[in-house]
Amino acid sequence: MTARARVLTAAELGVALREFRQRRELSQRQLAAELGLSQRYVWELEQGKPGKLTDRLFAVFRLLGVRMTLEQADE
Repeated sequence: MTARARVLTAAELGVALREFRQRRELSQRQLAAELGLSQRYVWELEQGKPGKLTDRLFAVFRLLGVRMTLEQADE
């Protein structure tokens, strides 16, 4: 089954990423290791912690009237 998530905020992005990660049965630590990131960074991302990139990105989306939908295809 394909998973989809409509994303309007960094918090919604975090929720979607956590759900997608869990569907793949990966821990935060495993995902971080695969990406060469810290587990803390993955945790902060999933918590929707504000950052310059996400704040600016979502501001651009709002200004342009852009909607983001994420889709996780089945393996």
